[in-house]
Amino acid sequence: MSGFAEYDAYDGRGLAALVAAGEVSARELVEEAIARCERINPRINAVVEPMYDHARARIADGPPAGPFGGVPFLVKDLGSAVAGVPLRNGSRLFRDYVPDYDHNMVTRMHDAGLVTIGKSSTPEFGLLGTTEPAASGPTRNPWDLARTPGGSSGGSAAAVAAGIVPLASGGDGGGSLRIPAACNGLVGLKPSRGRNPSGPLLGESWYGQVQLGVISRSVRDTAAALDATAGGDEGMLYGAPPPALRFEDEVTRAPGRLRIAVCRQSLCCETPISPPCLAALDDCAELLAGLGHELVEAAPDLDRMGLGSAYMMRVLACTAAEVADAERLLGRRAGPDDLEPVTRAFARLARAFDAVDMTAANRAIEREVRKLGRFMRDYDVLLTPTLAQPPVPLGAFRPHGRDALLVALASRVSLGRLPRWINLLESLVENNFVFVTSTMLANMSGEPSISLPLHWTDDGLPVGMMFTARIYEEATLLRLAGQLEQARPWHDRRPPHHAGTAPSAATT
Repeated sequence: MSGFAEYDAYDGRGLAALVAAGEVSARELVEEAIARCERINPRINAVVEPMYDHARARIADGPPAGPFGGVPFLVKDLGSAVAGVPLRNGSRLFRDYVPDYDHNMVTRMHDAGLVTIGKSSTPEFGLLGTTEPAASGPTRNPWDLARTPGGSSGGSAAAVAAGIVPLASGGDGGGSLRIPAACNGLVGLKPSRGRNPSGPLLGESWYGQVQLGVISRSVRDTAAALDATAGGDEGMLYGAPPPALRFEDEVTRAPGRLRIAVCRQSLCCETPISPPCLAALDDCAELLAGLGHELVEAAPDLDRMGLGSAYMMRVLACTAAEVADAERLLGRRAGPDDLEPVTRAFARLARAFDAVDMTAANRAIEREVRKLGRFMRDYDVLLTPTLAQPPVPLGAFRPHGRDALLVALASRVSLGRLPRWINLLESLVENNFVFVTSTMLANMSGEPSISLPLHWTDDGLPVGMMFTARIYEEATLLRLAGQLEQARPWHDRRPPHHAGTAPSAATT
C-alpha cells in the first residue's frame, strides 16, 4: 500500500483531523486515493475523468483549510462544472465540452478543504436509476460486479463503497443520492429544497426537484458536508431557513422519542415491495422500537399512479429542454450517435404533450404533496425501504416489451399525439417503476430524506432504509441517523471488491 495504510479506518472528518494534527499529510492521503483508484477502478469503472495533476497542484503548498482539509474527493460528472475539466454529463453529446467556471457547490466543497481527484460516472443526463452510460460503459457495484450501483450518482457511490474516497458528490432529482447509497451500503441524504445552492447558471432543476449533496460512509461526514455547502446563492428564488445548530453537532444529540410512520407500500406507483426489502423494513422497525421510538404502520393516502405519471411528465419535459439547452450551448444539433435511444425518445415523446398537460401534471403533484403535508403533521418521520428490491442486475433498466418498441420508434421519428392516446405515462410507470418506487416523492415535496445502510441480504447485498422528515427538518434525520449508526454500525463492512484489499490492476 502506498501513502497511508490506515486510510479505511477513518471517515473524511477523521482523516482531516489527522492532517490537522500533523499525523499524516494531505499528499499521503491524495497519493493513497490515486493508488486505490488505479487499483480498483478498472474493475468497477466509477471514475471517468482522473484529475490527479489537479489534486496534486491543490496541495502543493500544504493542505487546504476547512473541515475536510486535505481529504480526497470525487465530483459527479453531471452539471457539477470544474473549470478547465471536461464535463460530459454521461453523454457523447458533451464529449468535447470543457467549462470555464466552477459550479457553486464545487466551490463550496473545495472551500471546505476537499481535494478532487476525479469525476465520477453518471447515466446520460442523470435520467436512470442505474449508471450504464454508452459514453463510458457501465459502472459496477463493488458488492456484486454483475449488479447495478444505482443512479444517477452511481459512480460516486461505487467509488466510496470500494474505498477510493470517503465521500463524493451527487445530486438527487428522483432519488439519485439515496438510490446508489442503498445499492452500495452507504449514507445518502437529499437535503430540503433550497438548502444548497444550484448556481451560478441555474436557479433550480427539474422543477426544483434536484438537490445536490454527498454520498458518504458516515453520518458525520454527511452532516459536516451539509454544514459546508448550505445556504443560498445569488438569484436563488427561495432558500431554506438557517439551522439552529451545526448539522454535524446534531449527529451526536439524542433524537428523543420520535413518532415514526412505517410504510410497507410504494409511494409513487403500485409496485409491491419485495420480500427481502419488507424483511429489512421489519428488522429496522424492531431496532427503532428497541431504541424507544413509537412505530405506527401507516401510509399517506396518495394517488400513487397519478404521482408517478406526473413525475414522468416532468422527466420527459426536462429531457427535451436539456437536449435543446445542450444544442444551444454547443452550437450544433445532436447527431444520431450523440444521444442514447432512451434520451432521444424521451425528448421526442415530450412533444406529444402541451403546456396544458404540463400544468395539469404540476397541479396534480401539488395536490398530492398537500396530502403528504397533512399526513406528516402526525409523524416526525416516514420510514420506507429505499428501493423495492435489492440491487438489480446490470441491464435490468433496458426497455422491454411495448416500451422497447416505443423507444426504438420515438428515437428515430416523431410519434405525434400517439403517446397520449395509448396512455404512455401510465405504461412507463408500470413498466419502469419496479425498482425505484418511492424516492421521487421527497423530490416532489421538497422534504429532506436519507437512506441508511441498516440491512444486508443473506447473499450479501445491501438494502437501504429511507427516512423522510418534514421540510427543513434535516436535524431530525441526522439525530436519528446518528443514533442508528451507533446502534448498528456499518463503517467496518467491506464489499468483496475493495481497493484496500484488491491486488493492483497489473496483477488481475
